[in-house]
Amino acid sequence: MKRDRSRQKLGFTLIELLLVLVILGTLAAIVVPKFTRRSEQARLTAARTDIANLEVALDTFEVDVGRYPTTEEGLQALVEAPPEVTGWKGPYIKRGVPKDPWGNPYHYKCPGDHNTNGYDLFSGGPDGKEGGGDDIDNWSTS
Repeated sequence: MKRDRSRQKLGFTLIELLLVLVILGTLAAIVVPKFTRRSEQARLTAARTDIANLEVALDTFEVDVGRYPTTEEGLQALVEAPPEVTGWKGPYIKRGVPKDPWGNPYHYKCPGDHNTNGYDLFSGGPDGKEGGGDDIDNWSTS
């Protein structure tokens, strides 16, 4: 009879397994959102950094050429010399025009709607669309 009782105590009961699953689920519900917020903060910071780096490249282009790239030339003018441009000493960015952290192209417009004496440069943000309050741009202070 001792052998039968020891065999019964070796396994876990269904209630014990369910209790462990509930505890793990609760921990996951607490921890996972904290990591996802950090991930989104990192993407926002990366977009701001990309925009700042592109601004430096655009300003260098402007010093060399005497003007900013047109909207039609776009950011590609930082990688390849536009036709009929004198003074171009690029490439001004070495790895090609980056995409924003959400995989979308950065938007460039010169002259800008917000920076009428310069250019507008922005990412559509997490939703990838202009507007909506989640854009990262070069004209806002925040």
